[in-house]
Amino acid sequence: MSAAKKNKNRKKDAAEEPGKKLNNNKAEKTPADETGKKLKNKAYLKKLAKLHVELVKLQEWVKLKGLKVCVVFEGRDGAGKGGTIKAITERVSPRTFRVVALTAPTEREKTQMYAQRYLPYFPAAGEVVIFDRSWYNRAGVERVMGFCTEEQAKGFLGVVPSFEKMMIASGIILLKYWLEVSPEEQTRRLKGRIHDGRKIWKLSPMDIKSYTRWDDYTKARDEMFAATDTSWAPWYVATSEDKKRVRLNIISHLLSKIPYKETPREKVKLPDRKIGHKYTSPDYPFKFIPEVG
Repeated sequence: MSAAKKNKNRKKDAAEEPGKKLNNNKAEKTPADETGKKLKNKAYLKKLAKLHVELVKLQEWVKLKGLKVCVVFEGRDGAGKGGTIKAITERVSPRTFRVVALTAPTEREKTQMYAQRYLPYFPAAGEVVIFDRSWYNRAGVERVMGFCTEEQAKGFLGVVPSFEKMMIASGIILLKYWLEVSPEEQTRRLKGRIHDGRKIWKLSPMDIKSYTRWDDYTKARDEMFAATDTSWAPWYVATSEDKKRVRLNIISHLLSKIPYKETPREKVKLPDRKIGHKYTSPDYPFKFIPEVG
């Protein structure tokens, strides 16, 4: 085997190497990022289009076989969770791929068993459910920002592996992704939201408070991984310095983790039709909207 090929294999193996330490001050670069160049939009769209075709194939296989898929996305504010989820769901059916992004719990929900508010959203046969933040709020934002006690957080970390084992035993395919972003890139993205009318809604007062607690979130993340990175429900970490690249990486990884085949489909041919032979519309004063584009 050539030295170049050996090096390539080592890089491939390192992508999911267990126990690999994260640099808390700077997100690690993947081999694809080593050029330091952002992925060009043209190349990104070309690769994304091919992955979208595969996601549609996966969708049809999930429906045909009655699979139950649950995908969890976690990470710091500005890590790129929302954009990645949009890239996944852009070309598939919202009836099959459902996105769950829960608001803060109501007063009634606060009195329930902690996982209770998430259970109604779990996938049934033929569904892919994507959680934009999940029950892991208790290990992250709730713990860091004081919305739960240390006892509650540690209790959660102690039981969640068994909870996820029950999910898998029920037939759910569970995938958990953590998007890792550097403090410099997070700052750049959050600053970009301040003066962008399209993104200002993403910057909440809670985000501002959370921004000052980088080390607290790092500690919470590390303890979460230590307790919940299990053989049956491992965490997959994706470097998100380049938002386009991380979307492609995660979609490719997701497709590799759910065995699927292209389902047979009958060839579609539009039939001939006649218009205006059986019915003619009256001269109705339709209220057309102004054309501004």
